[in-house]
Amino acid sequence: MKTIIGIPASPGIVIGKAFQHIENAMNEVLHYIIQKDQVESEWKRFLEAQAEAAEEIRTLHNHLLENQASKEQVDILEAHLMMLEDQDFQDQIRAYLYENHQNIEWVVQDMCFAMKERLLASQDPFLQERVADIDDICRRLIYKLLKVQRISLKDLNTDVILVCHDLLPSDILSMNRERVKGIVMDEGSRTSHTAILARAFGIPTVLGLSKGTKEIKPGEELVVNGNSGEVIIRPEQQVVTQYQWAMVQYHKSVDELLSLWDIPAETKDGYRVSLKANIEIPQEAAQVAHFGAEGIGLYRSEFLFLASGQLTKEEDQYCAYCQVLETMGDLPVTIRTLDIGGDKLLPELMAEDEKNPLLGWRAIRFSLSRPDLFKTQLRALLRAGVNGNLRIMFPMISGIEELEQALAILEEAKAECCKKKLAYGEAIPVGTMIEIPSAAMTADILAERSDFFSIGTNDLVQYTLAVDRGNEKVGYLAQPSHPAVLRLLKQIIDQAHARNIKAAMCGELAGDPLAAALLLGLGLDEFSMTAQAIPQVKRIVRGADMASCQALAQEALRCTSYQQVILLLEAWMSKHFPQTPLDINK
Repeated sequence: MKTIIGIPASPGIVIGKAFQHIENAMNEVLHYIIQKDQVESEWKRFLEAQAEAAEEIRTLHNHLLENQASKEQVDILEAHLMMLEDQDFQDQIRAYLYENHQNIEWVVQDMCFAMKERLLASQDPFLQERVADIDDICRRLIYKLLKVQRISLKDLNTDVILVCHDLLPSDILSMNRERVKGIVMDEGSRTSHTAILARAFGIPTVLGLSKGTKEIKPGEELVVNGNSGEVIIRPEQQVVTQYQWAMVQYHKSVDELLSLWDIPAETKDGYRVSLKANIEIPQEAAQVAHFGAEGIGLYRSEFLFLASGQLTKEEDQYCAYCQVLETMGDLPVTIRTLDIGGDKLLPELMAEDEKNPLLGWRAIRFSLSRPDLFKTQLRALLRAGVNGNLRIMFPMISGIEELEQALAILEEAKAECCKKKLAYGEAIPVGTMIEIPSAAMTADILAERSDFFSIGTNDLVQYTLAVDRGNEKVGYLAQPSHPAVLRLLKQIIDQAHARNIKAAMCGELAGDPLAAALLLGLGLDEFSMTAQAIPQVKRIVRGADMASCQALAQEALRCTSYQQVILLLEAWMSKHFPQTPLDINK
């Protein structure tokens, strides 16, 4: 038996068998020189791998045709087959092999990298978008050459605990979530998108283990404690029995909290706030009322694109937005416009080799640079707005110039709807997401052109403290209780109220019970979080009074370090809520 400790990222306890997921065999490609008399056998290996890969694509192609898949999906596979069987492609690889005498796996990888670089350097958007196709074909060939079996997470047919080095948002969206009972990962943090999705889907998760994939062997029994961050490998029977009891108690406490679902989030002295849910996919909307959500404070629209790995057409977007709005009825739904880039890459639209992607071409910057795509999304949103209580929100605004540009394109989208005689919501509130220090410092300016603010603490913490929240080596520094962050929060909320607009928060801090009283004291109007966190936060709100919360906030703002703030909050919680866990992930 061995215990390893990581970051508790999604609450819950699970016991099960480890399933090792190899997400990128290309990282394992070795490079070595071969003898002249080995070249012919290496070429033969390539032809065999190429034939196997082509047959695999044909099988997938036939399966899609039998199941009446969309023309776009069928066309992608036909294009891949054409490229794989292209004689010029094969001739280039053969010439490289015979000239350089290197192992064929390396030749394929090097050739594909060179092809991708040429496409990315092109000024032709169509050619740039073919990078993802080259990447897919290259991976398929290398998997065949290395004899690596690719088991799709979508095709899992037994219950497993997923063990991996990293997991893309698209992986977790496409996997069989009925079978993945827990996730253990080397990388990531509590605010990474893997963690956010795991919480949304209720999958106990521990991240940031660094060497978990080396410590855990496939098929080994694991205990994953998403509350404490513990992963127990090969647990003894008495430990298994202990955690089975803990699982029962955990679910019992969750059921008790759910009894609060239809009670308002109101303090003992009558101060009312709104608790809303964050969602990633339309299907989640049907579940949020179960946890007492008073609407949706953040619908991350980019997951429509990430789930399919390609552009989503206007009609498909329109239908998805309508589904959420109709499900929620009169309750408000805030939909954030496309926020890709950083750690949410869409290969069809952007390159994977940006030198500093978190500070690069992402979110509103991407949308403003592609007004055609931006207007497509805005038209879909405007049209959907007649079916419910819609609010639109722009992400990663750094200053008034970007906000003005986004609003101007929104007006163009309205004009296009008029021209096409399409009904649309004419009085939809438009808000600004405050997640960059420059936006926080100019909140007074942005408030003049915003109908509401929503504070994205995940990125606000990251950019304020210069910490990559996905890097396990420095992730511990990403502290939302840092005095600099608290001062920015106070300024944002005060500037919103000074101009008679509401200040909401949709970052992960909004769902942390330890921070609930502090945020109340700072004056936050709306909290939006993973739906499962709502009952716990509601319990804090209903047991608190505003005078005490405001005094707590003032004292926290006088603290000189995040350690002092955490100790202050823990002491306050111990005094006022002695029976309540200090943090849903501890």
